[in-house]
Amino acid sequence: MAPDRDSDSRRKRPARLVEAITNPGAVKINVKGAFIVDDELRSRSPVEAEGVHYENKDIRLPHHTGVVSHVAVDIGGSLIKLVYFTRELDAADNGGRLNFINFETHRIDICINFIRQLKEEHEKNNTATKDELCVEALDVNILREEEMECLIIGLDFFITEIPNEVFTYNDTDTEPMQFAEARPNVYPYLLVNIGSGVSMIKVSGPNKFQRVGGTHLGGGTFWGLMSLLTGARTFDDMLAMADRGDNSGVDMLVGDIYGMDYSKIGLKSTAIASTFGKVFRLKNAAERGAEDGEGLYHDDSEQANGNGGVNFQHEDMSRSLLYAISNNIGQIAYLQSEKHEVKHIYFGGSFIRGHRQTMNTLSYAIRFWSKGEKQAYFLRHEGYLGAVGAFIRRQPQNWGRRNSLDEVVAPQAVRNLAQNTVLTQQNGSSSS
Repeated sequence: MAPDRDSDSRRKRPARLVEAITNPGAVKINVKGAFIVDDELRSRSPVEAEGVHYENKDIRLPHHTGVVSHVAVDIGGSLIKLVYFTRELDAADNGGRLNFINFETHRIDICINFIRQLKEEHEKNNTATKDELCVEALDVNILREEEMECLIIGLDFFITEIPNEVFTYNDTDTEPMQFAEARPNVYPYLLVNIGSGVSMIKVSGPNKFQRVGGTHLGGGTFWGLMSLLTGARTFDDMLAMADRGDNSGVDMLVGDIYGMDYSKIGLKSTAIASTFGKVFRLKNAAERGAEDGEGLYHDDSEQANGNGGVNFQHEDMSRSLLYAISNNIGQIAYLQSEKHEVKHIYFGGSFIRGHRQTMNTLSYAIRFWSKGEKQAYFLRHEGYLGAVGAFIRRQPQNWGRRNSLDEVVAPQAVRNLAQNTVLTQQNGSSSS
């Protein structure tokens, strides 16, 4: 009988390494002292290609020194979000960090090649053979997780475990971005996850949640319409256009109709009465001028083509669409929070990208419709909730929250929060 070289190879390795490779869920990741790396910019992304974005917001885990043999991938309609762990053997504490990178979904070949590189590096550093790391192209095991569960697991982890992750935003304040203090009554809350489309999920406790609504007008809508109207190729280019734009060039404002504020019903003159409402009127006016012999305004630029000679700026259209989609999501989120009696609303998803206009529009919508009674919250890793949730699903119960719908004990931090919430509700009931 031929010798089992695979078994011999296993016997030569430390038991901890073998267990980590064959059973990723056995890895005990230590999050003590975890923090977001703010004062360090990577010289370059590990992948230099169009449609790839590396987040310079690693989460440092100074006390974790064990082997992590898996990566987590969240494949969406527009973006692939990937979370992976790297050791830092040259650091004084020998800790490590969670890394975050995303790929446009149509560049999945680049993503697969990057995962292959991570796998090869892992094998080299941990003397593992390819047969022992559990898609044919990668020679790895694929473990599928449930999307909504992972979103909530990821969000709960960020809320309870990572300092300076959650914040509010209001551009009328001297410091628009304010980090939120941890609350004992985390639940219930509403998660509004904005990807290609939008899902809204009510979370009532550590293992209790339901999708209560959503809208198909999301990031994919913005991306698709902007590519048709402007020819822009990347989402970041479109957001940069919105930064430079003036939506009054295409939107009909309250002031365009009334000539002033409509204070009796609480509307400022700058409030949007109709998204893209000026386009048809200006185009018709230009055409009538041409018929009357006044001549039609001509512009040889690409922006004028198809608009009857009227020049609508790409930047103005981008800002208008961004406002339209963000306002729509904000209003629906408010209505869902009212229907389900939820005060705190978390916005996640890759549509946000830490973009100040997007966050301010969503935040303003919640404050306006709730008359200041409800609060919008944002996250510094808003696009990676699902990927982090999937990463944690492969972890034991002492790191983050795992198996949201399974009968598994939550970490002490989450159990404390849940217990405090129950006590607060009981005290409120007894005093009423």
